[in-house]
Amino acid sequence: MRDTRESRLLLVLLVAIAFALITVDIRGGEQSPLDGARHAAASAFGPVEHGVAAAVDPVANAVAAVRDSGRRRDRITELERENTLLKQRLGSDDRNRGRLRDLDALLKTAGAGQYGIKGAQVIAIGAAQGFSWTVTIDAGSQDGIQRDMTVLNGDGLVGRVTTVARTTSTVLLASDPKFTVGTRMEKTGELGFASGQGDSSLRVELLNGKAAVHEGDRLVTFGSSKDKPFVPGVPVGEVTRVEPSGGRLTRTLQVRPFVGFSKLDIVGVVVQPPREDPRNSVLPPKPEAPKPIPTVTVTATPSASPSASVNPRD
Repeated sequence: MRDTRESRLLLVLLVAIAFALITVDIRGGEQSPLDGARHAAASAFGPVEHGVAAAVDPVANAVAAVRDSGRRRDRITELERENTLLKQRLGSDDRNRGRLRDLDALLKTAGAGQYGIKGAQVIAIGAAQGFSWTVTIDAGSQDGIQRDMTVLNGDGLVGRVTTVARTTSTVLLASDPKFTVGTRMEKTGELGFASGQGDSSLRVELLNGKAAVHEGDRLVTFGSSKDKPFVPGVPVGEVTRVEPSGGRLTRTLQVRPFVGFSKLDIVGVVVQPPREDPRNSVLPPKPEAPKPIPTVTVTATPSASPSASVNPRD
């Protein structure tokens, strides 16, 4: 498009429309008039995102490179491509090993909490149908996924399902400013509400303004009515700062989430809640404090110099 007056006016108009849609969507919340459009977009873009994720997989690229090896003529080019292919394969192996570790941790977390889960992979960051902190996963209604299901990984709470298409779903991350979940302190059982703050820590408001809280204390989800959108006992995070109460009825905490939202890959959607509240059993054991190494003080006494012997014959 040429840089003309008409093109600039069109650009300004499109930006204005985009900001208007963002405002309407944020103010509407769960009842946003754009909710229907989100569902339609999820159905339309989900298969595309699924296909793109498969297309950019390093293993798939490596296979394609092998197929083309028979057409290579130049020896130098062939060696360069084989070197690139080797790097791709090594990267893929590292990625697969990382996925196996993530899957193992997820299964351990699900087993500890007795959560029935459906495993899924994150295939897109930031849904095409919204303006929130979201990811798209490759599991949808055909896999038994429904709206307002808890999403977790091996570290703890990831978020909740907000939009479901046939083969994909959108997950609102716990880091989103519109995200709120009920929490319970590990030691004292004090209840509160955690909210996202974008890319910073979670903000937790405890109902008891005089609650005794310390840095390092941990929180889990309290659970929702009929286990939707949140099942109980999912690890949330660790307290990093306790703000002064200032006589308020509530107490504010800054909490570092257990989950790294910028590196999500393998997640699990809780399709079957636990029969009983797992309480704190899903939290990982705290590392033991290092034991002091006993020191032994040794006092060295200098030995006396041997006296010279005198030979009377000398």
